[in-house]
Amino acid sequence: MRFHRADEFTRRELMIKMAQSAFGITLAPMLGSSVATAADFAPSRPRAAKSVIFLMMSGGMSHLDTWDVKPGNDKVMGDTKVIDTSVPGIKLSENLPKTAQHMQHLVLMNGMSTNQGAHEQGQYVMQRSYDMRGTIVHPALGSWVMRLAGKRNNNIPGFVSVSGDPNLVNGGYMGAKFAGVPIGDPNSGLQDSVMPSSISEADFTKRLSLADSLNKQFHTVVNSSAIRDHEGLYSDALRIMRCEDLKAFDLGKEPTEVKDAYGPSRFAQGCLLARRLVEHGVRFIQVTHGGWDTHYDNFTAVPARCKDLDDGLSALLKDLNRRGLLQETLVVVATEFGRTPEIVAEHQDGRDHYPKAFSCVLGGGGINGGQTYGKTDPNGAKVIENLTSPQDLNATIAHALGLPVDQVIISPSGRPFTVANKGKPVTTLFA
Repeated sequence: MRFHRADEFTRRELMIKMAQSAFGITLAPMLGSSVATAADFAPSRPRAAKSVIFLMMSGGMSHLDTWDVKPGNDKVMGDTKVIDTSVPGIKLSENLPKTAQHMQHLVLMNGMSTNQGAHEQGQYVMQRSYDMRGTIVHPALGSWVMRLAGKRNNNIPGFVSVSGDPNLVNGGYMGAKFAGVPIGDPNSGLQDSVMPSSISEADFTKRLSLADSLNKQFHTVVNSSAIRDHEGLYSDALRIMRCEDLKAFDLGKEPTEVKDAYGPSRFAQGCLLARRLVEHGVRFIQVTHGGWDTHYDNFTAVPARCKDLDDGLSALLKDLNRRGLLQETLVVVATEFGRTPEIVAEHQDGRDHYPKAFSCVLGGGGINGGQTYGKTDPNGAKVIENLTSPQDLNATIAHALGLPVDQVIISPSGRPFTVANKGKPVTTLFA
């Protein structure tokens, strides 16, 4: 089944006519360009995940100093030591001691490889499945999930980005309706979501009425889908301001011991916020942790970054599991590429960009944890088993959610696109 613009308009008109008949009102200013296209969504596989927490390690994480260790090969491992995990036979870097105790929930995707060796292009393809083009902006992965699966909770955003670049989570040609809602500091919550105390409810209602009147007049002159999309966002914002689910964004509601368990870093607190949002039915949460571009002083920089990741990820896995949410929440740790096996002495033992081989991680969401998928050679320089592209990873994420990986969406320019481009899901990872 394909979703065409004509189909969307028909559904929109149907809802408007139903509302006019039942209530004598028009919903046009509140619906945006179209109603949700996923009203009849049904997972394509049993026990499909309901939400995704996508942890983006921006800058290019060193696979050799984290997930894809090479015991005994000091030439490529440098100062990084290796430790055992909760799964016999699987080892991790000493930089991830807490996460190592949750290996039974994780799959190490050690056969990742990409054709993009620059940060902007690498992050783009990892988060959108398509190479950058000057003629089009492709939707973020979270936008695809929203388009194909719809919201779980209509009161709050279905796609939220924490501490990331808003430009990397926009809806592309799908429009603002499917863009991620950006949050800078997780401890600050959703900014500007509470009505100022200086404005009374009566005054606020009058202002809304005036704005709605002006908008109706404007639409008689200008017919723009982008403007209609933003009107839909305004109505969403009003609903959020007046709903109980707004508390999901308030980390002050968490007990001190829980906040402390996650650790003090912005990233770790972002992981805690992600857990709260999953509990309130948010479909896709992306939390970004930067600073992984370790051209210089790799063996000092990576442990510092890993401390934040280790605290946040291990607490998140433990917390989701304790609350019975891990099997319905897919946790992803991704990065745009890896770092060179060669250690650059003149750069204070740094590592350069390396797209040829790197690692990502999956956990929860129906994944059969406690295994590795993909393998590099003894130097971590070349994938020798089960090579996996960013498109394959995104197809696997879509599969975990039960989404139709081959579902075609037609862009406004008339071109066909799918959630993972030509990527194929790794179905053998699922229990």
